[in-house]
Amino acid sequence: METTDPRITLDVRGHVAVLGINRPDKRNAFDLAMLRAFSAAMTHADRHPDVRCMVVLAEGDHFSAGLDLANVAPALSSGQPLYPEGAIDPWGVQGAVRTRPLIVAVQGLCLTLSIELLLAADISIAAEDARFAQIEIKRGIFPFGGATLRFPQVAGWGNAMRWLLTGDEFDAREAHRIGLVQEVVPPGQQRERALALAETVAKQAPLGVRATLASARQTLTEGPAAAARSLLPTLLGLSHSEDAREGVRSFVERREARFTGR
Repeated sequence: METTDPRITLDVRGHVAVLGINRPDKRNAFDLAMLRAFSAAMTHADRHPDVRCMVVLAEGDHFSAGLDLANVAPALSSGQPLYPEGAIDPWGVQGAVRTRPLIVAVQGLCLTLSIELLLAADISIAAEDARFAQIEIKRGIFPFGGATLRFPQVAGWGNAMRWLLTGDEFDAREAHRIGLVQEVVPPGQQRERALALAETVAKQAPLGVRATLASARQTLTEGPAAAARSLLPTLLGLSHSEDAREGVRSFVERREARFTGR
């Protein structure tokens, strides 16, 4: 698919959609056009019938320096929408909700909005050379892409505030310790590892994967009691699917299941 901005790419490879960020001369900082193209690409991937998992990769030495604030600030101050109407917000703060799992692989600098993309993703992989900082407070603003909502949930209050309130830089080892990333790999291997995980996720039953995401999100947004009430009704619906029957057959026949998403 050709996106509305050549610096954002989308490549559907079987059941995996690869979203690319390609502005290495500016450390992959997102300007307004890139934000909108990234949202449009993710929306297209999420609604593609063949896509079961998404991966975000960035070209160059750095994942992203975050926002190109000089470009985006006028839109923010005037209240312009950052994303197309009806499209998915990749940071999961407003707009349509993503239904496919999202895996992000980072290297080099990973600042501000980039950390918030990790927090909005489902699995994150970091190269050992990755460096992180939530520096909005050094620019007179505060994180508005979800860090204040999710960082305390993921890392615990003290760990989140240590970095949110200082703007200090931290490394991949610390990111792993506090749960911001799930794996740390040698530089250059983060892309391969993320793609391998995406292929593994894509082999699972799509309806079950989406139900898992929805249940976990419901726990966060509505609380454990509401999510618990939904467990058995959701399971009952899944039990009548072709994939559930295939899961049982594959177990009995001692083979890998071949799921179709029906």
